[in-house]
Amino acid sequence: MAVLVTGGAGYIGSHMVWELIDHGETVVVLDRLSTGFDWAVAEAATLVVGDIADQPLVEETIRKHDVDAIIHFAGSIIVPESVADPLGYYLNNTAKSRDLIDSAIRCGVKRFIFSSTAAVYGSPATFPVTEDARLLPESPYGTSKMMTELMLRDCAAAHDFDYTALRYFNVSGADPQLRTGQSTKGATHLIKVACETATGKRSHMEVFGTDYDTPDGTCVRDYVHVSDLVNAHYLALQRMREGGGSLVANCGYGKGYSVLEVIDAVKKVAKTDFDVRVSGRRPGDAVAIVASAERCRQELGWQPKHDQLDEIVGHALSWEAKLARRNRQ
Repeated sequence: MAVLVTGGAGYIGSHMVWELIDHGETVVVLDRLSTGFDWAVAEAATLVVGDIADQPLVEETIRKHDVDAIIHFAGSIIVPESVADPLGYYLNNTAKSRDLIDSAIRCGVKRFIFSSTAAVYGSPATFPVTEDARLLPESPYGTSKMMTELMLRDCAAAHDFDYTALRYFNVSGADPQLRTGQSTKGATHLIKVACETATGKRSHMEVFGTDYDTPDGTCVRDYVHVSDLVNAHYLALQRMREGGGSLVANCGYGKGYSVLEVIDAVKKVAKTDFDVRVSGRRPGDAVAIVASAERCRQELGWQPKHDQLDEIVGHALSWEAKLARRNRQ
């Protein structure tokens, strides 16, 4: 039996591959390498280069490797980009996920873990936000993920098929052993951008909006370490293998930090100052969102190990240094 990881050459997916390998799993990666890197895939995994919407390839891969579970990360993730190109996001995140789910069901794969997002909530009225809150996405990105969740719900009702949808909050950091990290060119994640600026890879960084209804006027987010996140996926896989049914759960720590607080943390850990400029708001950005992760802890037995902002930042900075050495070589 093998686990198929779509998008396994990307940021979160490459960490997932290592998490599975560390637990003795056989892993197959399907990635078209549009934003991921073949060198980011652990050598112990099998890499298949291709698109999740290529159903003959997907179904051949499932049968050839005796895949019994799929963990689905492949997709597009930039909120402002989704506002500018909604049809591209509905194609990449929704329509192609539909084809992947179809292939899974046709091939008898009964366990499916989906990379969803806190963006399905929009700007919730209460904190922390629970999984029962109304879904009011404010961007095509959030809507595209919500639509895939609905497809999974309906397919689970119609077929012998279970799913877990994990709604990520802001994923950050890097593998503590520095086997992989966030390597995407032109990344927009705040901690990644701040770390690149702190290490001289960018001349400056921008803060998008300082007039939000928050204590310091900047957006507030719940930052979750990527290693804790992929561990939640592994626990979800084990739960389903033990007979657990479908589940939707948040993945966050229940602690919010503003944009300015994160930038200050990066400056402190990096022991350097850097140029921060203020720009206007970006379309699609929610004001503030913080997770209630009680369901994840109770249903999966999830116990985060890296839930301190300084540790998340430290691992991200260490990865930037390693990535710089690799690029020089």
